[in-house]
Amino acid sequence: MAKRISHRDAGCGVARPLDAIGDWWSLLIIRDAFDGLTRFGEFQKNLGLAKNILSARLRNLVAHGIMDTIPASDGSPYQDYVLTAKGRGLFPLLVALRQWGEDFFFEPGEEHVRLVDRESGQPVRKLELRSQDGRRLAPEDTVVR
Repeated sequence: MAKRISHRDAGCGVARPLDAIGDWWSLLIIRDAFDGLTRFGEFQKNLGLAKNILSARLRNLVAHGIMDTIPASDGSPYQDYVLTAKGRGLFPLLVALRQWGEDFFFEPGEEHVRLVDRESGQPVRKLELRSQDGRRLAPEDTVVR
C-alpha cells in the first residue's frame, strides 16, 4: 500500500484539511457525532468498524482538534467524544455531501434518510454558494487566486 502524503503545508484550502478528514471513516464518525453518538462503543456498533481502525481515526480527529474527549456524562469511567467548534464547522460540508449524494446516488423515488429542520420538520433547503452581493455563484463564476 502506498504511503499517504501529508498536505499540512499545502497552500490549498481543499488539500490541507484532508490530513484530518480525508478518509471516509472519519467523515462517518463526524456524521455520527452530529447525530448524537459520543461513546467509542456507539461508533463501533453503528459503523461496524474494527476497533483498531476506529481508535486510530478518533485519535486523529482529536489530534486535529475536530473532536475532544471529556469525562463520560453518566459518571462512568469511560470518556465521551464530542465535536469541538472546529468539528461543528464541518456541518455545512456534511450537508453539501449529503445533498450531492441525494442528487446523484439514489434513483428517483428511492427511499433514503433526509435532513430536516428539527423545528418545522421540513427538509433542509439546498445549500447555495453566494457572492458578497448575494448573487448565486456557479463554478464558472469563481477563480482560485
